Amino acid sequence: MRVLVTVASRHGATREMGAEVASQLRAAGHDVDELEPDDVEHVEPYDAVVMGSAVYVGRLALGLRDLVERQAGQLRQRPTWLFWSGPVGDPPMPETVPDDVTDIARTTGARDVAVFAGRLDRDGLNISERALVALTRADAGDFRDLDAVRAWAQKIAGALRSIERDA
Repeated sequence: MRVLVTVASRHGATREMGAEVASQLRAAGHDVDELEPDDVEHVEPYDAVVMGSAVYVGRLALGLRDLVERQAGQLRQRPTWLFWSGPVGDPPMPETVPDDVTDIARTTGARDVAVFAGRLDRDGLNISERALVALTRADAGDFRDLDAVRAWAQKIAGALRSIERDA
C-alpha cells in the first residue's frame, strides 16, 4: 500500500518518531512517503495516512490542524492513524489529552490515537518557549520510548495487511 506519514514537529523529536513509524511500515513492504503537513497538497494518492504532531501550549501544531481542515473529507475515506507527543517527565506530564486531539480524531475517522512521551531540550527553545517551560516547571530530558513507537507502527502494519487481504 502507498502510505503517507506526515508529522508536525517544531524541534525534531516528534519528526524522529514519525521516521520510526515510516521505517516500520517500509519494512512491512509498504511504499511510504514522509512529508511535512504544510507540503501535503492532497492525500488522495495514498491508501492510508499516519499523522503525528507535537503538542504546544496544549494544542496540536498548526500545520497538522491546517492539513486536516484542508483534507478532512479525503482523510475520512482512507485508513488514518494519529499520534501526538508532548508529555515529559517521569511520569510523563501533563496527563490530559488536548481537546483538538479528540476533534481531529473524530474529523478524520482515525482508527487509533496514540500518545508518546516527548523530548524537552531547553537549549533549543526560543525565549517564549523557555518562559512557558519555566511557568509549567516541565522536566527537561528525552523521555521518548521509541520501542513503543515501533510497536504501534507494527500494529498499523498489521492493520494494513488485513485491509489488503480484505480488498
